[in-house]
Amino acid sequence: MGPYILRRLLIALLSLVGISVVLYTVLALAPGDPFSDLVQNPNVPPEVRDNLRKSFGLDDPVWQRYFRWLFAMLRGDWGFSFISRVDVDSLIGQRVPVTLAVIGASQVVALLIALPVGILSAARPYSWFDRIASTLAFVGFSLPTFFTGIVLILIFSIKLDWLPFVYRADISATGWAWWWAHIQQSLMPVFVLGLFQGASWTRYVRSSVLDVIRLDYVTTARSKGLAERVILLKHVVRNALIPVVTLVALTMPQVFGGAIITEQIFRIPGIGSLLIDAILRNDTPVIMGVTFVSSCLVIAFNLLADLLYGWLDPRITYH
Repeated sequence: MGPYILRRLLIALLSLVGISVVLYTVLALAPGDPFSDLVQNPNVPPEVRDNLRKSFGLDDPVWQRYFRWLFAMLRGDWGFSFISRVDVDSLIGQRVPVTLAVIGASQVVALLIALPVGILSAARPYSWFDRIASTLAFVGFSLPTFFTGIVLILIFSIKLDWLPFVYRADISATGWAWWWAHIQQSLMPVFVLGLFQGASWTRYVRSSVLDVIRLDYVTTARSKGLAERVILLKHVVRNALIPVVTLVALTMPQVFGGAIITEQIFRIPGIGSLLIDAILRNDTPVIMGVTFVSSCLVIAFNLLADLLYGWLDPRITYH
């Protein structure tokens, strides 16, 4: 397995370099100027703006600016924001834990919904439970996260006044009060993402289990007198989860995309809101840093999915 992981890491490194080249080129050619506000300010002389552009190398060719950024990244220097004048790694370090906490909790909620509901629906196809679960899954998958987020805010924040709809990172409480305050303000964004993903994954889990439950070896297990619960959990579910693992890994970019929208709705100070603000202000170092971190997370999840294949299916070997 060691050589396989090494090859995958080399491929991941090349993928990150390719992503960075494309992204940096697109950002360099896009219209906009991070110092455009200085042009509209009559108190700032034009030579000050020109000197700033020259000091940041914004007038250099794109390829020179890219290699300067790449070599700085290899040294651990992520640059600093044109707008906030703060190191990019510090900005991302402050935001990533919040995003990972919200996304991680939402994925746990999604799996807790999709696995039992999908498996029970496949075990009893076309029953009342299956029909109700399939209908709710289609409804949940059809509703966008910004719509469900606004609905939850109207119900639980404005109408019932149970939960805060603005996420606050500067909570002054300590101990259990601090944890409870964070749990309260995280409930709605976590369930918005979790219900959306759970509805989508439920359909795939049901379909995958139905495909496996009809195979000959399952019929053979039944003919041997094994209990239906043992057949389902030991022989069916483990094989049925292999394509589900692929689905979960490949949908992680969509989860981050949904998290960006959800963070804007609930004003969560995460990596998504940082990226939106950087794009609006044409803050290239921040955009590159956030995109690099997101790309690393997506590639890491795909590698994790490949390693889980060997655990789920002993027939799979790594060379």
